[in-house]
Amino acid sequence: MATLSPQELERYRRQMQLPHFGEAAQTALKQSTVLITGVGGLGGTVALYLTVAGIGKLILVRGGDLRLDDMNRQVLMTHDWVGKPRVWQAKNALHSLNPDVTIEAIPEYLTAENGDRLVAQCTLAISGAHNFEERSLLNRACVAQGKPFVESAMDGMSAYLTTMVPGKTPCLHCLYPEFPPWDRRSFGVLGAVSGTLACLTALDAIKFITGFAPSLLGELLVMNLNTLHFQKLRTFREPQCPICRHLF
Repeated sequence: MATLSPQELERYRRQMQLPHFGEAAQTALKQSTVLITGVGGLGGTVALYLTVAGIGKLILVRGGDLRLDDMNRQVLMTHDWVGKPRVWQAKNALHSLNPDVTIEAIPEYLTAENGDRLVAQCTLAISGAHNFEERSLLNRACVAQGKPFVESAMDGMSAYLTTMVPGKTPCLHCLYPEFPPWDRRSFGVLGAVSGTLACLTALDAIKFITGFAPSLLGELLVMNLNTLHFQKLRTFREPQCPICRHLF
C-alpha cells in the first residue's frame, strides 16, 4: 500500500483539511493511475489539476504536433514548442509542477489497436479527445474491461460532463448512439471555456477516486457558458445498447 512521504503530507496539507478528505483520500489518489486521451485545452488542463492534486500516475495519449492556434487554451504548452509533439511538453510541464507524480507520455491517438492495452493500465480513464471516433473507442474498451471513465466534451460555448461505470450507469453509446453534429476539429473556442470544463472534469475524477463527495454517476451536467446556465440531467440506459447491454 502506498504511503505519503513527509513532502507529500506538506504539499497536500490544505486539501487534506477538507471535510471527508484527509490522508485516506490523498492515499487513494496516490494509488490511482489515470489515462487521459487528448492533451489539449481540455485534457491538458485536467492533467494539470490532477497532477497538483497528487494523482499517482498519469498516462497522456495524444498524437500530432502543437499548432500555433492551440496556444489560446493549452496551458501546459510554450510558444517555442509549436511544431513539436505536445505530449512531451505536457510531461515536462507537469513534472516541473509535481515531481512526485509519474507521467507517461504516449505520442499516439487512441485506436482500436492500442485502446485495450492502454485502458488495462489505468484505474480511471478520462475522455478528452477532439473527435467522437476516439471517444467511442475509449467507451468500448472501458466497458469491455469494466473500467470507470469520465466523459467531458465541448463545442464553442456549450459543454457536458458525466462519469460512467460499466454495469452501473449508461455508457457513452447509450447517450449518443450517433455522433453529435458538433463532431469536428476546428470549432471556435475560448481558453476560459475549456478551462472551466477541465476544472470540473478533474474535480469529478477526484471525487470518484476518493469518494469524499458524490460524483456525476448517472447524471449529465450540461453547460451553456454563454448564459452560465448549468443543468443536471438524469441519464438512462438503452436496453438494446450493442456496447453495454450484456452487463445488465
